[in-house]
Amino acid sequence: MLWCGTIPGGLFRSEDDGASWHLVRSLWDREERRHWFGGGADYPGIHSICVDVHDLRRVTVGISCGGIWLTSDRGANWELGGAGMRAAYMPPDAATDPNIQDIHRLAQCPAQSAVFWCQHHNGIYRSSDYCRSWQEVTDVPVSVFGFTVAAHPQDAETAWFVPAAKDEKRIPVDGKLVVLRTRDAGRSFTELRAGLPQEHAYDLVYRHALAVDDNGDRLAFGSTTGSLWASEDGGEHWVCVSTHLPPVHCVRFVL
Repeated sequence: MLWCGTIPGGLFRSEDDGASWHLVRSLWDREERRHWFGGGADYPGIHSICVDVHDLRRVTVGISCGGIWLTSDRGANWELGGAGMRAAYMPPDAATDPNIQDIHRLAQCPAQSAVFWCQHHNGIYRSSDYCRSWQEVTDVPVSVFGFTVAAHPQDAETAWFVPAAKDEKRIPVDGKLVVLRTRDAGRSFTELRAGLPQEHAYDLVYRHALAVDDNGDRLAFGSTTGSLWASEDGGEHWVCVSTHLPPVHCVRFVL
């Protein structure tokens, strides 16, 4: 079974390895869809699809801007998650509405599948109850803004982010590229800079352009400037693989 998210907020499922696809109308036809809107695009987009490796019936999707939706029966029924999130770009009376949250990227810990990390438009969040409620991570160095997050495959308290200057610039803060890592569920962060450019860096990292391998040791990320970096030690040190690629939209480790 394969899942595919699209703009304008369509979710598709294939049960024959991609030979044919069907719109998941149970999500498409929900009344809440009328309030979704685009975040950086004209229409809402489904970009994060997390399938629980312990229970393939359980799927969670992140939508910009339409919040987080959960199914435990392969899409027959859906519930809206996201309690505890806030949208600073909305009027105060609508800021905590889960249905209009701008999810930039959603990542699930495979070993502890109830734990999720979210890079939101205006902050970093963590959930330990399958996205039904969220805790905002506030003590974040450099910037709480960014597009991507990678969850450690085994350690639910570890995750990586690539911060950026918000909205007006969309480049690394002060032109210095850095990866942030937390190993204690967001209570503290380490700034990982070794091997990354610390001046005149204009590399924005898209939602799917940061990846971690199945052991949680190797990481890689690419940027809008066509640069690609890799780390063999959890992000402590980085090596530049290339600076001559087109803008990098997605990075993955393949067995």
